[in-house]
Amino acid sequence: MNVKATPKAAAVSAAAAKSGAEILIQSLIDEGTDTIFGYPGGVLLGIYDVLYRTPELKHILVRHEQGAAHAADGYARVTGKPGVVLVTSGPGATNTVTGIATAYMDSVPLVVLTGQVSSTAIGQDAFQEADIVGITRPITKHSYLIRDVEKIQETIAEAFHIAATGRPGPVLIDLPVDVMRATGSYKPESCVSLPGYQPRDTGNPPQIEKAARLLSTAERPVIYAGGGVITAEASTELTLLARTLNAPVATTLLGLGAFPETDPLSLGMLGMHGQWTANTAVAECDVLLAVGARFDDRVTGRLDRFATKARVIHIDMDPASISKVITAHVPIVGHARPILSALLETVTPLNTSAWLSQIAAWKKEHPAITQPTDKRLSAPDVLRQVADIMGHDTIVATDVGQNQMFAAQYWGFTRPRTLLSSGGLGTMGYGLPAAIGAAIGRPDCPVVCITGDGGFQMNIQELATAVHYGLPVLIVLLNNGYLGMVRQWQDLFFDKRYAHTDLDPGNPDFIRLAESFGAWAKRVTMADQVRPVIEAALEVVDCPRVIEFVVSREENVMPMVPAGAATTDMLESELIKGVRS
Repeated sequence: MNVKATPKAAAVSAAAAKSGAEILIQSLIDEGTDTIFGYPGGVLLGIYDVLYRTPELKHILVRHEQGAAHAADGYARVTGKPGVVLVTSGPGATNTVTGIATAYMDSVPLVVLTGQVSSTAIGQDAFQEADIVGITRPITKHSYLIRDVEKIQETIAEAFHIAATGRPGPVLIDLPVDVMRATGSYKPESCVSLPGYQPRDTGNPPQIEKAARLLSTAERPVIYAGGGVITAEASTELTLLARTLNAPVATTLLGLGAFPETDPLSLGMLGMHGQWTANTAVAECDVLLAVGARFDDRVTGRLDRFATKARVIHIDMDPASISKVITAHVPIVGHARPILSALLETVTPLNTSAWLSQIAAWKKEHPAITQPTDKRLSAPDVLRQVADIMGHDTIVATDVGQNQMFAAQYWGFTRPRTLLSSGGLGTMGYGLPAAIGAAIGRPDCPVVCITGDGGFQMNIQELATAVHYGLPVLIVLLNNGYLGMVRQWQDLFFDKRYAHTDLDPGNPDFIRLAESFGAWAKRVTMADQVRPVIEAALEVVDCPRVIEFVVSREENVMPMVPAGAATTDMLESELIKGVRS
């Protein structure tokens, strides 16, 4: 394998000649990159030497490569720009796999730069060699192995374009060390031309007309909004359409914030741990308008009993997602924003007063209620107080499990790009590094990480990163001493046989551990301590703040749809009976 890196003295002047590493860094700057999340290694030394001499490009030194991928993911979700990751070859590259898969499942734009052994050594089991392109092929939109220094600019430009357009996602670029050392020419690229990659932006006008006509006949409409609404910056259009139609809105986990939950038309989240009213409204609606959502199994439950009374309009950027799970009567491929804008020009208000009255009655009869099993704090009560004090401008990064679902149910999201959560992959350890990325991407916004004692320990080393950069992330640690969501399933479906989900007494002293990193930390065990400690934490502005809330050990997230059941077969708290009576 020859690397085309000859000086080309006749064609390249001394002034224009740059090393591959210099071309790489300049190309990143040309794409608007201001931050890289990375961890150095041997094959990256030339690139890091250029970074050392490039003060306009901020490098965030994480403590683990998985943390780099999640931090770049959080940065991308709050800014809408591709997050950039830089890691070394072999184990450095493979440590990013979980973060890449997380971004791929949730349609988050990343550009992941991985160091590679010399191109002459590829395939020879060289030290710290791994076929990272092959390993990550199923979880990237596209990947590159650069063999020619003259292709660096073109590849970077293409990678950013592919990552951010269509259905966004991660793109990986593998960088052999000899290509980074080689000398080539630098000529800023003006545009990207990819004839085989032409994602549709605007929807088909006849299909939009069909959707408008179908909506005009609805008596019981429901809008089902997913994360694609937020990705397309279409929250304003969605809100206007819902209010124009007088149609209630249910959102997915990743769609929270696309429509304000304070609006009377909000049904909240639907699906396995969604609101009873949201799931029932979808089951009873006659027209279901799905926007930027893919009908994943956590939303639909049993497919043969999902929205069986509805005619389905499905708007999605990804043509492969339409009718993949639920057949769409009116499919529309394209970005949500122009399609919703076109619908707004056509639709007229509907008379949905009877439907909305029924929904209001359901909301009153079926609130989301949990019940602590001991005298410890209730996790939902803690989160409600944190939300009340911090306000709706706060960016919330969650881990995965009960803490994630409690946050989704009780925070009350009103703005897009304020919830960061691993939806598709369900990645424990996501919350803290994602919060770090969010704090760097949006330093003007308060950032809170909601995590459990299990997930927190999976990337707890990133506390050092937050301390290093003085990031005032508030970490709300809900400590129940269990792997809470797995324990809940064991409680409900395995006769309370808690096989290997009890983390006590093996959990560390989180306060002493956080303080050893240099973070501010307090423990809360009593209800009257919650507000004063939160307020005290918010006075600290130069380092991460950790508040450990010792919560009820066996409090369950309710309501809940059992695996394989229909979304209308929800389990509810026993307290609901008291509300109804």
